[in-house]
Amino acid sequence: MANGRGGLAMDAEGLAAFMAREFPQVAGDFAIERLAPREIEVRLRVDDRHLRPGGTVSGPSMFALADVSVYLAVLAMIGPQALAVTTGCSMDFMRKPAAATDMIARCRLLKLGRALAVGDVLLYSDGMEEPVARATMTYSIPPARG
Repeated sequence: MANGRGGLAMDAEGLAAFMAREFPQVAGDFAIERLAPREIEVRLRVDDRHLRPGGTVSGPSMFALADVSVYLAVLAMIGPQALAVTTGCSMDFMRKPAAATDMIARCRLLKLGRALAVGDVLLYSDGMEEPVARATMTYSIPPARG
């Protein structure tokens, strides 16, 4: 389903169906807000299990949002590859997220090669203008079977 890396290989509905099939344990936590070639916005539907003491969104939940966003951006471009995996992450937590508020990830793929993809993600509390965190993530893309 790869498309020469120019256009989308999967649309938002296809990505959501893939997540529901392959990762049902977390699929309901996330919603695709916007999808374009090499870009995606994903919402984390925050509930009590995403919160740390004090009511703010936990670091592991923010990591999960960044990770899922890059994963979905890569799959949107290359098609359903369940075995694409995170190989590196750098994350900066810049300010406290709003209490018990959904989070939005704005992800852009900086590199999309045959073996590696690199994504940059800004995380926002819904309604806040300034990002609360930034992540750069590297994904390993499995070799095409043929």
